[in-house]
Amino acid sequence: MSQATKRKHVVKEVLEDYVVPSPQQQIVRVLGTPGNNLHEVETAEGTRFLVSMPTKFRKNIWIKRGDFLLVDPIEEGEKVKAEINFVLYKDHVRYLKKEGLWPEAFSSDPAESQPSTEISRDRKQTVARSSGEEEDSEDDSDLFVNTNRLRCGCTESTDDSEEEEESVTSDQDEEEK
Repeated sequence: MSQATKRKHVVKEVLEDYVVPSPQQQIVRVLGTPGNNLHEVETAEGTRFLVSMPTKFRKNIWIKRGDFLLVDPIEEGEKVKAEINFVLYKDHVRYLKKEGLWPEAFSSDPAESQPSTEISRDRKQTVARSSGEEEDSEDDSDLFVNTNRLRCGCTESTDDSEEEEESVTSDQDEEEK
């Protein structure tokens, strides 16, 4: 099997299969990536440890801070205590919540981890919907959010910038006279 074919099958397996954790497996959240295909994770109970990425996922599947994983424990591990079995994406998380297998400790975290600008934007959209205004764009909740970059809280509305431009041009016109 060629490398490209193998990569295609691995990606298809991760994206399309829905798995249920076995009794020895755990659902964990990624906290960081120290390197060498190791990832620092946290369990629902708050325990932190390192997990290793198996070779079939390397250079095929990318894991970032905030992602959820299904891991198998390694008995002889001192620092590295588990190996990644499956990467859980949004659809997988929804499926596990529907099945009642999602840990409660992870259920409340997405709302708390949202930056304040996202929360305020969500509130504005809710207010716009409740006041009867129609929304031009669809729901953006399924769009990719880069959790590795901090969001700047310095957003300006377009109305303010237009008013500033008008006042600047009127000031320049007065100076020319």
